[in-house]
Amino acid sequence: MSYTIALGTVGGGLWVGYNGGEKWRQIQGPMDPESNVRAIAGDPRDPQHLIASVDGDGIYESFDGGSHWKHAASLADRPIWSLSFDPHDTERIYAGTRPGVFVSDDAGASFSEMVTTISDLCPIGVPRTTNVLVDPNDSDTVYASVEVDGLHRSRDRGATWESFGDLGPSEFYNDVHGFALRSRDNETELLITSPFGLGRSQDDGKTWNWHEFQPLEGSKLEYAYSRCVRTPWEDDTVIVCVGDFIPGRIGAIEVSRDGGKSFDRAQLPENPKATMYWIATHEELPGVVVATSVYGQIYISEDYCGSWRKLDRELGEIRASVLVPAQ
Repeated sequence: MSYTIALGTVGGGLWVGYNGGEKWRQIQGPMDPESNVRAIAGDPRDPQHLIASVDGDGIYESFDGGSHWKHAASLADRPIWSLSFDPHDTERIYAGTRPGVFVSDDAGASFSEMVTTISDLCPIGVPRTTNVLVDPNDSDTVYASVEVDGLHRSRDRGATWESFGDLGPSEFYNDVHGFALRSRDNETELLITSPFGLGRSQDDGKTWNWHEFQPLEGSKLEYAYSRCVRTPWEDDTVIVCVGDFIPGRIGAIEVSRDGGKSFDRAQLPENPKATMYWIATHEELPGVVVATSVYGQIYISEDYCGSWRKLDRELGEIRASVLVPAQ
């Protein structure tokens, strides 16, 4: 199976792995190869079109699956923690920043800051917008998950926003790292991750059912610390990255086959040496999952999480990844 992997790192810029990660190349220009690339996103209507953020600089884009890049927009005053296309209108791009959300209506040529309910301060300092997602079934509904300020939603494409409030019994349940949507039978389930595990809501965020993952060996925490969550296929698979803490010294991948009710820890060929952080999938690559640890290890499954292999190549501090199907 042939595909490209694009990875964003902290301090090591952007890397592209060809033929499923057999050969790697660091992008040397026009972006700084020592930059922080915390976010990458793929255009849902053109798999070869990618965008990536560079702290202190702005947005770059590629139209050939990540081999060549050009500067698209300046957004220098905020670190960018997440990027996403509106699947209903790919001229509209969201950038989750520290703090807040910016939006572009001209395919990323320019961005303007949105007025949201996201706070400027939180228990760890300045909140980070970890995910911005548009409901695939409702073009007006936009969600933003925030570390540490919970979950926020707009029902009018971002003109006005509301906060979901407290998501659990203590303030760090609002330390939302991962966010995903599951659409089944015309109903949308919300999934979030925090240091306490996976939260699922089937009543539009009014109540949350929390699944707490077993701690990893040697961890001082009661539960496994959770990061990215994905619901990649038209079934009941839910994948969650976990670890002992951040950045951590050991990680794992949790896989559910029943929509998040129960999980099994994936059998990896080698224990990650840091918390597992990010997951990349693509609808044109069914069954393929690329999962990365904070400190550069890359694990791949090509059989719907049935088995995994680890790439020999390890990078620096990986923060984001996307998959690009072969042309």
